[in-house]
Amino acid sequence: MSGPAAVGRGGAATADVVCVGESMVTFLPSQPGRLADVPSFGRAIGGAESNVACALAAAGHRAKWVGRVGADGFGDHLVDAISAYGVDTSAVRRDPDRPTGIYFRTAADRATGTHEVAYYRAGSAASAMSPATVAYEDLLDARILHLTGITAALSADCLSLLRSLTEPRPDRPLISFDVNHRPHLWRRGDEGPGVLLDLARRADLVFVGEDEAEEAWGLRGADAIREALPEPAVLVVKRGSQGVTVFSGRRPELRSSVAGRADSSVTTVPALHVDVVAAVGAGDAFAAGFLSATLRGLPVRDRVRHGHLMAAAVLTVPGDLTDPPARAHADELVALDDAAWGRLRLGPGWTAAGIDRSPAPQEVHPT
Repeated sequence: MSGPAAVGRGGAATADVVCVGESMVTFLPSQPGRLADVPSFGRAIGGAESNVACALAAAGHRAKWVGRVGADGFGDHLVDAISAYGVDTSAVRRDPDRPTGIYFRTAADRATGTHEVAYYRAGSAASAMSPATVAYEDLLDARILHLTGITAALSADCLSLLRSLTEPRPDRPLISFDVNHRPHLWRRGDEGPGVLLDLARRADLVFVGEDEAEEAWGLRGADAIREALPEPAVLVVKRGSQGVTVFSGRRPELRSSVAGRADSSVTTVPALHVDVVAAVGAGDAFAAGFLSATLRGLPVRDRVRHGHLMAAAVLTVPGDLTDPPARAHADELVALDDAAWGRLRLGPGWTAAGIDRSPAPQEVHPT
């Protein structure tokens, strides 16, 4: 496979992507309003890393989730639900002494002041993940190892695990790292930014939002973020409605065997117009779409477009997970010229629809 951040190990690996982190049972409200006023909740699953694994498996890749859950009914539900997507859960460990994490959330957009989340994850089974409880052999045989900054915030042991996994070593898979800055999870408010910057600089492929880079590191704009993160072979800067900018390649003195092309390039891809149902899970879905296209060796522009489409699939449903568009459908959309891509407007049910090739603005809805 060629191109920026070419994926190593080829066909010898038993998994395309291994995702490591906490998954929780999430309770979704039956109606809008404050948590205090919601009368009932529906059960689902949530967790950045398992979301990515589920989306990749649904897209036809060999995905493995490595985590730790309690020896309880919620742990049973998580393993069963994630396995149902086709994810390999053979390396998930059960903790007899710690519970599976759960959380409740409101229906409001996460970016608004009315959004509420109540986490019950302190002391969870996942917080006991460490280099001693997660076997490296469960992670090694993969083309990509996907991690997030959420895991680093869960406990000192979890942080030790991420530092161990991102250590330079000749046999490690390509390291994908989603910054996922969550200030409320860190035990000390000033600890997170420095830790996340250090972990990102040790990765090969990094996803970061422009807004979280400003919040965590005081950096404004994609160029400033690249200046602070020169090491990753591929840096994906998510810029909201402005689209996504990808920096590919590294300075000559920072090249490694996973860097792909020696030259550097900058690619910006506009965002899609989406009729949003619920603004949750989009970041994980984007990462899954980008990783899927990376595994297929597609050009950077197409990787970003696949990320946008996978995110749009999640944004147009109520929960964190949904089936992605069929690969042929997604490839057809990705192949549109820039003008046609800019006219796309995706609404609920769009993944089951075909393409309207009329010259008018395109709206992709169910037929």
